[in-house]
Amino acid sequence: MTATPSLALRTKLSPTATALAAAAAVLWRPEGLRERYPRYLAAMYPLVRASVPLLERAAERCAERDDPASRRLAAYYRRHAGEERDHDTWLLEDLAAAGAGPSAVPHPVVVELAGAQYYRIEHEHPVALLGYIAVLEGNAPGPRLASRLAEVTGLPGSAFRTVREHAALDGGHLDDLYRVLDALAPPPDGQTAVSVSALHTANLLTRLFLSLAADPGGHP
Repeated sequence: MTATPSLALRTKLSPTATALAAAAAVLWRPEGLRERYPRYLAAMYPLVRASVPLLERAAERCAERDDPASRRLAAYYRRHAGEERDHDTWLLEDLAAAGAGPSAVPHPVVVELAGAQYYRIEHEHPVALLGYIAVLEGNAPGPRLASRLAEVTGLPGSAFRTVREHAALDGGHLDDLYRVLDALAPPPDGQTAVSVSALHTANLLTRLFLSLAADPGGHP
């Protein structure tokens, strides 16, 4: 029996899970977390701010192709853009509650994360963005993380809205993505584009977490 595209993607991503989980564990260790958490928020802000523009550009590129699969994918990207809209505002509010603000210069790994997707949308195929989304939403905060962070850091509960909301939302978003991917049933080259994008994203996200965990300035 042939694996569905979503199962094939999950299988390819499975080896990355251990490294990502280990990086997250180091990021969220109690020692120094009070200072590290605002740096995490500041790094995530430009990444989340890029989400809606990426989705909208991918939808535009799909519309240019004007075939049934591309129209279906464009509709998904537009719908998901609506679901992600204003999440960057949550991060600004969290930063303010934590007594911090966004960084003047984005973390270089964040630039690479978002920038790679612009390249793939423009020069490969907009379907590749599905791999990026699958990794980010497949590694969303756990349901108890916000309360644990609040307890360890002593920061007010209002500093953890983004963590709390994404823990609740991203599982459903991931299920929706897998349904769309299976309905699209991309040809082999399309599935390769999705999986390569996903594997690259998983590697970069691991690097980002380790960088934020290791360096006081949060940069490599």
